[in-house]
Amino acid sequence: MKDSDSPMTAANRVSLATGLYFLATPIGTARDITLRALDVLASADVLAAEDTRSLRRLMDIHGIALEGRPLIAYHDHNGAAQRPRLLAALAEGKSVAYASEAGTPLIADPGYQLGRAVAEAGHLVTAAPGPSAVLAALAISGLATDSFFFAGFAPTASGQRQSFFRGIAEVPGTLVFYESPNRVAKSLADMVAVFGPDREAVMARELTKKFEEVRRAPLGLLADEMAERKLKGEVVLLVARGDPKQFDENALEDILREALKSGSVKDAVARTVEETGQPRRVVYQLALKLEKAG
Repeated sequence: MKDSDSPMTAANRVSLATGLYFLATPIGTARDITLRALDVLASADVLAAEDTRSLRRLMDIHGIALEGRPLIAYHDHNGAAQRPRLLAALAEGKSVAYASEAGTPLIADPGYQLGRAVAEAGHLVTAAPGPSAVLAALAISGLATDSFFFAGFAPTASGQRQSFFRGIAEVPGTLVFYESPNRVAKSLADMVAVFGPDREAVMARELTKKFEEVRRAPLGLLADEMAERKLKGEVVLLVARGDPKQFDENALEDILREALKSGSVKDAVARTVEETGQPRRVVYQLALKLEKAG
């Protein structure tokens, strides 16, 4: 055993209620798993995992024996076929533990449909929380954490990616993305095109692992730096919230009135947002006010 001093065997299992237990697993360092997650792994009647080999390695490190319990592969490609099997186990009064390959299940990982199906069947759905690349990256980023938006993976095509970024450009919080190391440079270049070069950004790579790296710089500088590098490992990109341009309310109203003369409310709002950089919700509410006033 590499990271555990005492094996978890049948003799020290805990009693689990019938239900589905989502387990957060380490994103790097094996000792980042919680004691409760180890209890659940040692005690659940049925184990399911996005990658059964990864879960077996984790169990071996911490001295948890499978002892004849079912270990079922459950991922995006076989979920529809495996859900009935897991639901049947729950119907028999068994406890089921599900772990993604690394991190917290459902956070850009499989498990959503399983959780819904189990809840709709009237069974307990609970979590043994723990490691998450999103929260780890936020904690060390130096960016604001009072409000943030996790956007997952951006589209792979540049045009769709820029459109995706434009759709969340006005979110009043830190933006968090997962990205493939092979696409980091392209994503950063598209971020510069949409967000501008001056917004603070962070590239966090291989979190909690031996070669953990965190780079903090304005988007333009970070994009230039990453364009010259070939990266390996898991990557989280973070972008600071933007500073909305301050616009005189009377000037904004004049621009919107002019836009309303030649288009629908939807088109006028879109045109005004693009021209002024004001939040869409603010412009839309003003458009409704002007429309009501005739």
